[in-house]
Amino acid sequence: MKRFVRSLAAVAVAGLTLTGCGFGGDDGQSEGGSTLSFLVPSYSDGTKALWEGIIADFEAAHSDINVELEIQSWDNINDVVRTKVQSNAAPDILNIDAFSGFAADDLLYSADEVVSASTVADFQQSFADNASIDGTMYGLPLIASARTMFYNTELFERAGIAAPPKTWDQLLDAAKKVAGLGDGVYGYGMPLGSEEAQAETSIWTFGNGGSWTNGSTIAANTPANLEAVTFMKRMIDEKATQPDPGASDRTPMLDVFIQGKIGMVVALPPTVGQIAEKNPNLKYASAPIPTKDGQPMTLGVADHLMAFKNKGDKQEALKTFLDYVFSAPVYTKFVDTEGFLPTTKSGAAALAGKKEIASFLEVLPNARFYPSTNPQWATTQGAMQSLMGQIGQGKAPGAVLDEIQAKANG
Repeated sequence: MKRFVRSLAAVAVAGLTLTGCGFGGDDGQSEGGSTLSFLVPSYSDGTKALWEGIIADFEAAHSDINVELEIQSWDNINDVVRTKVQSNAAPDILNIDAFSGFAADDLLYSADEVVSASTVADFQQSFADNASIDGTMYGLPLIASARTMFYNTELFERAGIAAPPKTWDQLLDAAKKVAGLGDGVYGYGMPLGSEEAQAETSIWTFGNGGSWTNGSTIAANTPANLEAVTFMKRMIDEKATQPDPGASDRTPMLDVFIQGKIGMVVALPPTVGQIAEKNPNLKYASAPIPTKDGQPMTLGVADHLMAFKNKGDKQEALKTFLDYVFSAPVYTKFVDTEGFLPTTKSGAAALAGKKEIASFLEVLPNARFYPSTNPQWATTQGAMQSLMGQIGQGKAPGAVLDEIQAKANG
């Protein structure tokens, strides 16, 4: 999971200079069949063996298609992809997050050109939408992660809180009750440091029905976003959070929760394993993230497969292999073994009984995403990371959002 989170922050690939890249080289046609090059990142020590097993089983059933696997670390894969594309040697299939730059230069097949209609229909709609540009789907969502609210059940019991909050008002009330226990205990962990301020802020703005875009334009200082950030500041001002959230990054803040000193935090699936490793006696549970009106919402992230328009007639081979990868038994084993969440409806149904991820699967269909295909998003995200913490130091939410908007506008 650590590698996955890292990959989602890597935006360099989306900004590659791709114009003029007409693909040449080997056409991938072997005698009597096709060869597909497949470049993937290493998510874990078991990624290579997992893909090798999938490919071996596939080739045993499809002797006319050969899949050549290449594994790269997350430290190297962006540079490898850049070099391959600029050398007219892009892989036939690539597993990474960013695809919009490739799609903008017409280097990718659309999803319906390389997978069956039934495979497309099996993707959860929120992930299909996130893999699309102007209504055309280019990415095939492979793995997902989402967030839920973790809460300390022992602190809840001591504070007299019967159930996890569903609305912002309930969250504020519960956080103040937990903070009232004293002894260095904080109610709600709000990380607004440079590590992931954009994530925490998006959880609140999306939880108010807000968005970071208006069509193709970044829109940070909207009424819905302002209302959300204003409530964040109210949480801080009423001492429902840790002191000075702008100095708090998510990773060390989660360690404080694991130590039993924070009542509620928004966290990812890897937090389950971290708790088991660092403090297995912690009494906790998870629930959907509170929103203004109590309607479920989560911040979702995903990595994708994408197919390049290389030389040679490979569409049928691509469709055969990709449909196989996303077939329920193959896909479910892959995503479960790597410790991720499924992007498909059939995968979610197959893993519905897995206790460790049940609360994440519950909110997955309601996932909201960063507008990562917008060219101004990287600047907007950077501005949020450096500026949003100022609301904890007295700066007005509207002024902070206006400054973020100005940076997005350039």
